[in-house]
Amino acid sequence: MISTIDILICMAYIVGIVTIGLWYGAWKRNKVSGANSNDYFLAGKSIKWPMVGLSLFATNISCVHLVSLAQSGFDTGLLNGNFEWMAAFTLILLALFFAPFYLKSGVSTLPDFLEKRYNRACRDWLTIISVFSAVIIHIAFSLLAGGIVLETLFGINMYISVSVIAVLTAVYTIVGGLRAVVVTESIQTIVLVCGAILITGACWLKIGGWAPMMEVLTQHHQLNKLSMLRPAGDSSGMPWYAVFLGYPVLGVWYWCADQTIVQRVLGAKDENHARVGTLFCGFLKVLPVFIFVLPGLLAYALVQKGLLDIHTLNGVDAQGKHVVNSKGIYTLMITQLLPTGLVGLLVAALLSGLMSQISGALNSISTLISFDMYKRFAASTTDRQLVRVGRISAGVALVLSIGLLPLLNRYESIFNGLNDIIAHIAPPITCVFLLGVFWGKASATAAKLTLWLGSLLGVVVFALGKFYPDSALGHLPFMMTAFYLFCFCLFLQVSLSYVYPVKHTAQSQVLYWHSAWEPLENKGWPGIGNYKLLSALLVLTMAVLFWIFR
Repeated sequence: MISTIDILICMAYIVGIVTIGLWYGAWKRNKVSGANSNDYFLAGKSIKWPMVGLSLFATNISCVHLVSLAQSGFDTGLLNGNFEWMAAFTLILLALFFAPFYLKSGVSTLPDFLEKRYNRACRDWLTIISVFSAVIIHIAFSLLAGGIVLETLFGINMYISVSVIAVLTAVYTIVGGLRAVVVTESIQTIVLVCGAILITGACWLKIGGWAPMMEVLTQHHQLNKLSMLRPAGDSSGMPWYAVFLGYPVLGVWYWCADQTIVQRVLGAKDENHARVGTLFCGFLKVLPVFIFVLPGLLAYALVQKGLLDIHTLNGVDAQGKHVVNSKGIYTLMITQLLPTGLVGLLVAALLSGLMSQISGALNSISTLISFDMYKRFAASTTDRQLVRVGRISAGVALVLSIGLLPLLNRYESIFNGLNDIIAHIAPPITCVFLLGVFWGKASATAAKLTLWLGSLLGVVVFALGKFYPDSALGHLPFMMTAFYLFCFCLFLQVSLSYVYPVKHTAQSQVLYWHSAWEPLENKGWPGIGNYKLLSALLVLTMAVLFWIFR
């Protein structure tokens, strides 16, 4: 339980964010453009690069990351930091190849792009999958992580606490649209990062620095916890080759083909702002390993030295063995290592992650439902009607997400549960987008069948792995599952593209890069803001970091 002062700080933060979201999203938007759907869903395409980068980062980082990455740091060390650092490479792909392409095509949603490049069936399928993934991955898992923390800190039922926060977030998101989302996310990113740095510093000071932690890891034969790239056969199930083969499949879908993420890029002022903002996010992705994952590893060392009491996390598994429910480790770090007042700031940071993730996903869902579903059957609909439909669909999605919490809470690790689901969703979408953007011979029929059959296979493989956990599928690491499913989809689409040859329309003829150099013809801004220079610098930075923590 936390003090009255900390509770007041949290309440003040929530009221402040909701007020800013309502003012900036509703009052200012109506003052400028009234009920214009382009302004509501894409912020009038006026977002500059700092907000593009901060908003991308905030939409990606949520309570799931603060809670589950600390849990993974406690359990397996820095290993899951691969998901953060590998993201930099897919963000480079987004900046160099996908972002300029999406802006050039003038689409409002990614399903809209698939229809122009392939056909209507592809658009409809991606819309369904995108809404499904936004509800589960971006909202429900975030609510679960936030609920665990809030229940532990305040003693309030998890479902009640997250419902209240979700409704408050939905108020300014549904009223204000993307402009409200981007502005509040930019603020929340700063609060979230400051809070994460605060808890990292508290852990660091408590244990006494790097040397005492290394001493603990050496004594307990846990030096491998510092390694990001594990050898083949590692007990984690995520050896180095699984990272480099499997992550790109997940990453291209998440960063380059997921509406919730890419919508910030679609709202950019121009191509240069989109590219530089995306690369800015790539540099920000260096931080999570040090401020989200490392605190969990420091907590492990603190426990071994008797400086952090985890008796409240002790339990017994189904086989009667003593286990530690590490889902709650972040909460213990907050309550045991921080003084009154700072606890409130940390909870505000957690709420930042939770609210920014929910707001981004709700805006994405409302855009997809309005443009890709409702407008199809009501082509003459007005902007005001589109906005109203978007608001209603966001509210329904929020209710569905809350209803999924008991099911998702069955996963022992929130982060692994999240990526396990992504691994079975992403492969066909990643395949269809990559071939669609880079290969002119990719046909509409082949894309449609790849999406259908690839998604069906993903569901079958997921179900078999859960119903038969002792089978080969049950033991296959999710990263390798994603890679194998992607290989199947790639073979399927390429083969079917020759069986059913492409028949380009005047529109689709220009909706793929005719050479790998074509998207790089734009010289970009001069000096340090040049997207080519920033891309090279980001690659070099990540290569050095992986070498240090190999």
